[in-house]
Amino acid sequence: MKYCYDRLWKKLIDAKMTKTEMRQLAGISANVLAKMGKGEPVSLDSLTKICSVMNCSFDDIIEIIEQD
Repeated sequence: MKYCYDRLWKKLIDAKMTKTEMRQLAGISANVLAKMGKGEPVSLDSLTKICSVMNCSFDDIIEIIEQD
């Protein structure tokens, strides 16, 4: 499986918010943000914090792609 956070990055652009601003508001670590930048999985707790800050659902920020 591959994790794609492009939806989140687009949402940040629309909100005129930087990744660092979102990270600080959500209270997630730089490590979590780095994992997301690499398309790696992160905890549901971290995703929930981001969704709370961005006022959205999981589907709005992450896409899980099945690989053969």
